[in-house]
Amino acid sequence: MILTAFTIFHVLLSLIGIVSGFVVAFELLASKHSEGWTKLFLATTIATSVTGFLFPIHGFTPGLGVGIVSMIVLAIACVALYRFSLAGGWRRTYVITSIVALYLNFFVLIVQLFEKVPVLRALAPTQSEPPFQVTQLVALVFFAALAIRASMKFHGGPINMIGREAL
Repeated sequence: MILTAFTIFHVLLSLIGIVSGFVVAFELLASKHSEGWTKLFLATTIATSVTGFLFPIHGFTPGLGVGIVSMIVLAIACVALYRFSLAGGWRRTYVITSIVALYLNFFVLIVQLFEKVPVLRALAPTQSEPPFQVTQLVALVFFAALAIRASMKFHGGPINMIGREAL
């Protein structure tokens, strides 16, 4: 019962992170920076990774590997944003790491959908079949293109330590 409630909480955090991450990504494409959406994205995506480590674990799994990479990427994004205020190369670093963190969360969503949704599970029961591989490849290409385009388009000015654009 407690594990079920915790799982629902974890999934909700993940979905909020994904939705807010897409808002942030598309704002970056428009060279905008929204403090509220950014904080929501970073907080829920970090919380998703942290809560992922709190599930019963029996040995090292690919999910743990994704969680570790996600935490490292999110730490870099937070440093770029809050410590270096997106100055210089930290702007591009923030954009790329934010989109990589969003991709990792989306990658796990695809894995979970192919594990939990009966129709998708029937298409790729071991997740080594073409439907799963093609889905993951399409997602990877989409997010790579998004990261490249956003890193070229985002020219927002430096921000101060609390996240507002500097005057």
